[in-house]
Amino acid sequence: RLHKIANVLGAMPKSAQSGAKKALAEIWNAEDKDHALAAVKAFQAAYGAKYGKAVAKVVDDVDELLAFYDFPAEHWVHLRTTNPIESTFATVRHRTKVTKGPGSRAAGLAMAFKLIESAQARWRAVNAPHLVALVRAGATFINGKLVERPDDQPSPAAA
Repeated sequence: RLHKIANVLGAMPKSAQSGAKKALAEIWNAEDKDHALAAVKAFQAAYGAKYGKAVAKVVDDVDELLAFYDFPAEHWVHLRTTNPIESTFATVRHRTKVTKGPGSRAAGLAMAFKLIESAQARWRAVNAPHLVALVRAGATFINGKLVERPDDQPSPAAA
């Protein structure tokens, strides 16, 4: 998310970035997918004429950017960020830069494994871990809520 925001804001002049940043926060922090899509339309209406390239970075990727709404609402806090992955691999990257590379491939894999294993002790547990099994089994979630009978539900676009 932060990389996407930086990419969008990077395609805009500094004078427009403050308002655009708030508009982007409205998209990612919306209460559900419908509100997020409305925020995307508002962003497009507000900035599309002047900053088409910046708006395209959001509009062209909207399905991927809002995919977390198709998972349990309890997991959204985890899915909205890549920080656990990035901070873990920052440690690996730091160690390999300091040592001018890992040496051999085996040494690099061993170092990465040990650093990640160590970082794992500090990871926060996933919210609602009982829902992970449902996600893995392919259960359908719409706006964060489990749909018991997906075939009986109207599509999110029709609702």
